[in-house]
Amino acid sequence: MAETIQLEIVTPERLVVSEPAEYIEIPGETGYLGVLPGHAPLITELAPGELTYRNGNQTKRLAVAWGFAEVLQTKVTILAEAAEKALAGKIHNAPAVAGILAAYVASKDDFATLRPADAPEA
Repeated sequence: MAETIQLEIVTPERLVVSEPAEYIEIPGETGYLGVLPGHAPLITELAPGELTYRNGNQTKRLAVAWGFAEVLQTKVTILAEAAEKALAGKIHNAPAVAGILAAYVASKDDFATLRPADAPEA
């Protein structure tokens, strides 16, 4: 069996994920971060995006928005403002994900320049 790292994803409302993973990809504020067991400890700010983790031949995805990730050698803790699991490759709570994506677009200055002048603010 491959070496694993414990992943916990927590929102203000609930514990979303608590399970082992062989690989975790986190959307950080400065880009995506790949984490394997034994990774050097760090803390980073989350960006809205897709968090992916793998255990064996199963890959799971979640939409996450804002918060922080703490990476230790044996555990990754994600404290997110919002997190929604994907079921059968699709995010099951579409309104929540739409809000996450809308906030992401609104947070990017270069998207603002693409908005027509008469369009409502996001």
